[in-house]
Amino acid sequence: MSDPILTVEDLTVSYGRVHAVRGVSFTVPRGGLVTLVGANGAGKSSIINAVSGVVRPSGGRITFDGRDVTRTPAHKLVSAGLVQVPEGRQILATMTIEENLQLGAWHTSGARTGEVYDRFPVLAERRKLPAGSLSGGEQQMLAIGRALVAEPTLMLLDEPSMGLAPKVVDEVFKVIEDIRAGGTSVLLVEQNARRALRAADHGYVLSSGEVVRSGPADELLADEGIVAAYLGLERD
Repeated sequence: MSDPILTVEDLTVSYGRVHAVRGVSFTVPRGGLVTLVGANGAGKSSIINAVSGVVRPSGGRITFDGRDVTRTPAHKLVSAGLVQVPEGRQILATMTIEENLQLGAWHTSGARTGEVYDRFPVLAERRKLPAGSLSGGEQQMLAIGRALVAEPTLMLLDEPSMGLAPKVVDEVFKVIEDIRAGGTSVLLVEQNARRALRAADHGYVLSSGEVVRSGPADELLADEGIVAAYLGLERD
């Protein structure tokens, strides 16, 4: 992969004596879509939280857009263009949809708010309503919209399909692919490995906090041994 926007080298994340991530390395090319897949507990969320500055790594190096950001606070990374859509959406349910978007644009002019409303008409229609009144799928769209108004050059998505109906999952992945097509680089963490690998250019398979396999996403998806051993997917 040439011209990476993100390079992670020998990353280690520990919680006390528990080593959640051990020596993980990967890259995200500029304009690319890379996925980290694996079973629950494989270390995926710990990696993405370390990259976004939410968790401080205990070892390794993270380079974003040519700059070492290993211990950079999360709010400074957001200002630099590295924005996370967190697991569980974490919208502010009692605040309005519009207020949630305004908070996402705290460091910008908010110029992309109109683009978000165009992309997600349901958010525009209900902008004055509490965000908690939205369905699970609509809340995920709001979480993605909140990240978009922050004007990311690299978007990190942590389990965006979690708890959603299959039809809504299709809609979420269409949005992710559109975001990538618009020029934003994407790092996708997903337990739904089949869908993630279908969308991605390149994949890294995680098990017990380590990368056990990596390669072009279509090759990983076609490898029945990898699917059976690590991804827990049914073939169709």
